[in-house]
Amino acid sequence: MLNQKTLREIEPGEKIKLFLVVQKIEMKKTRSNKDYLDLVLRDKSASVSAKMWDASGTENLRITAGSVVKIAASVETFNEQKQLKIISLSLASKEDNVSAEDFLPKSNRNLDEMIEELDGFIASVKNRHLNELLSKLLSGKRREKYLRAPAGKAWHHSYIHGLLEHTLEIAKICDLMSSFHPLLNRDLLIAGALLHDFGKTEELKSDASFDYTDKGRLLGHIVIAAIEIEKNASQINGFPEELLEKLIHLVLSHQGKLEHASPVEPKLIEAIALYHADELSAQTNAYIQAVNGEKDSSTGWTRFLQIPRTMLMIPKEEDEIKETLFD
Repeated sequence: MLNQKTLREIEPGEKIKLFLVVQKIEMKKTRSNKDYLDLVLRDKSASVSAKMWDASGTENLRITAGSVVKIAASVETFNEQKQLKIISLSLASKEDNVSAEDFLPKSNRNLDEMIEELDGFIASVKNRHLNELLSKLLSGKRREKYLRAPAGKAWHHSYIHGLLEHTLEIAKICDLMSSFHPLLNRDLLIAGALLHDFGKTEELKSDASFDYTDKGRLLGHIVIAAIEIEKNASQINGFPEELLEKLIHLVLSHQGKLEHASPVEPKLIEAIALYHADELSAQTNAYIQAVNGEKDSSTGWTRFLQIPRTMLMIPKEEDEIKETLFD
């Protein structure tokens, strides 16, 4: 285990020497036309922006997104956020005995427990065609990718096993909704929940960058999932066409709005349920990650968050709800 301070622990004014993984790196120009490096560096605890104002000689380092680097830097503050001013930068060597895997954030949930839950949901789908499709798609190398993949690049569940964690949250919400509303087709809804983000196994990389693949940029996870579902359903004898259309509709509409990149808007009650379950899981996790990432803020609020267009109050320990016993 790497023995060093985490990015969450460092404080403005400190001089640090750390191994970190590169999430983003760009060569830019200052107003005086001098080269400088603009980076985003990360460890398991957080990511931080960094600048190297004297970038002479760094073009030969061959540092890319996913590289592990050794830095010496001073910790500064910019727009109320920590920022690193890099003094020296080099690629980690074999002798340093570190790898990008050491810096990847992972789900806090136990992986074996999540796998058991996933298999339980697959087994609970009684429709023979849907069950066979789920078993087919979530097996072999595709299953390995599905278990490891993040659910997002940065906004929600953006860590190893994040896709699995996110999917199970949605499946549980959908299962609960099915118990309230018998009119919902539970098999269809659970299948849609398990497959709605299946395309992210091909859209996002599971390395240190969590960046988009070429396929992901060209097609997007919704289209990738729809193609895979249709292709694999065609290999299952007698798969009902109407059932396939409904399942694909759930996947195509799960982001709810055309302006949110859904090719169609929800037109089935199962699609409505899936859309709101997805929103609840994604937004809650994203807000929790935002708050946890800025617990040391002196203002008691997060920075202005671009996606929700708001700031969030950071709860204080003394404000947390404590269990109360009544006579």
